[in-house]
Amino acid sequence: MPSPQQARAQASAITSGKTAPEAEASPTSQLRVLFDDGPHLSPGQRRIAQYLIENITEAAFLSITDLAERVGVSQPSVTRFAAAVGFTGYPALREKLQAIALGALAGGPGTEENSSNELQAAVDAEIENLENLRRDFGDPDQVIAVGRELSRSTPLTILGLRISASLAEYFAYAARRIHPDVRLVTRGGSVAYDALLQSREAGGTWVLAFSMPRHAQETLTAVRVARSAGLRIALVTDLALGPVADAADYVFATGTGSRLVFDSYAAPGVMAAALLQAMTDADPERTQARLEEYEQISDQHQFFLRD
Repeated sequence: MPSPQQARAQASAITSGKTAPEAEASPTSQLRVLFDDGPHLSPGQRRIAQYLIENITEAAFLSITDLAERVGVSQPSVTRFAAAVGFTGYPALREKLQAIALGALAGGPGTEENSSNELQAAVDAEIENLENLRRDFGDPDQVIAVGRELSRSTPLTILGLRISASLAEYFAYAARRIHPDVRLVTRGGSVAYDALLQSREAGGTWVLAFSMPRHAQETLTAVRVARSAGLRIALVTDLALGPVADAADYVFATGTGSRLVFDSYAAPGVMAAALLQAMTDADPERTQARLEEYEQISDQHQFFLRD
């Protein structure tokens, strides 16, 4: 597959008529390249991107006031969106959009593409993330090694703030079935600091942190507090580089689905499950004993519906 930079160059060449017809991309594909090549967009900015993708032939000729009104955002939000996808302002973005729209109006390739298929595109992007993760699992040594360390850390602290809390809660819920002392931190600030420091004082050695976009400043601060307290950090995130990754001892970088207004986490979810599997394999006797005990308790108190 071409890199995002190559894809953007191809899209630019298309709008200037420098590629052969068979190499041309549809307007929808050009817009996805244009928007995906920038930094992570906020939910509000993704609403703007979706509106432009679905209404390119009309939206490209709207004023900033009209576009903001159609999408239901403020004019400054449109300006910030233009900057986020690499333009000096809305006029520069609109010029690019108009070039793409004029190609579509002239009967270019893909003008009949079904714009309502955005959900399928989101699934396709997640499949690609999972394929990349599958290739990463070709060498599972680091996952196995970190899973062993997490299993040994008592207590074990799981950190996930803001949007990352859902992944942290999933991991902590499952880890409690196989580990005697799992501590979940989903609130930042002094609450997180207290929990991390207490975990270290109680003998904990590791923190498993989740940091999904948009990356919270308080996550970086909490990770640095944990490091300063002597805790080691394993990080599940979407970027192998960046300030949060730089503060971690081990980084498991997995792609997130960013086609929709809010991210989806198929690959990070599988990564979390793989680390849980590594923890179960690290101490199989304890795992078996705890799982059997939990099943007895759940049967006794009827936690679950019977099939």
